[in-house]
Amino acid sequence: MKRAIVTGGASPLGAAMCRELAGQGLHVFVHARAGVDAAERLARDIGAAGGSAATLLCDLTDVGATAAALDPVLADGPPQIIVHNAGAHDDAPFAGMTERQWRDVLDLSLTGFYAITRPLLLPMIATRWGRIVAISSVSAVMGNRGQVNYAAAKAGLIGAVRALSLEVASRGITVNAVAPGIIESPAAAAAFDRKRIAEMVPMKRAGTPAEVAALVGFLVSDRAAYISGQTISINGGMA
Repeated sequence: MKRAIVTGGASPLGAAMCRELAGQGLHVFVHARAGVDAAERLARDIGAAGGSAATLLCDLTDVGATAAALDPVLADGPPQIIVHNAGAHDDAPFAGMTERQWRDVLDLSLTGFYAITRPLLLPMIATRWGRIVAISSVSAVMGNRGQVNYAAAKAGLIGAVRALSLEVASRGITVNAVAPGIIESPAAAAAFDRKRIAEMVPMKRAGTPAEVAALVGFLVSDRAAYISGQTISINGGMA
């Protein structure tokens, strides 16, 4: 059984991806830092539905602690699928953005990608098969006021994906980014009402976590073996 790690796996989007991958017959590690109870509940729910899941608890901004958390995972063989979904918003106009707001948002996306991927990469290469997907954002592609830190972090993932894809393409490993637009979640509901979404999105609605999860499920499958180094937007037609 192939194994997958989904960072930020207890979030609404992360949970949808965990369920999608478990439904494909993968053993899923639901990563969490603060949402430990939610991650453990999700792993139990996946198991009760006939899937296979466990939790992976660590702070991705602590490279050493993440490597230590991965040691027992690697003892049973390398996970061959990484979905780096963990991220954070801390919005402010750039002129008023604090250093902490800047560093915290970039650290979770970019240091987090390094922390979860680097220890698994050589073991994954040894298997000659792997899938790495980073969850970026429409903000990285289009920009958004008040989100210079978030847009920079998510755009950084696009660059990292493009470069890493070139390093591992000959080893049977694909590396891609997915850039969602407005996706249904409590945070999106607090930020945008239906009228505003209809103004912003040509399809006149928010996307669903399940729609993003289906795209990720395709990218980590054998059907996507010739897709690598790409950023795929899923945003209802936003230009």
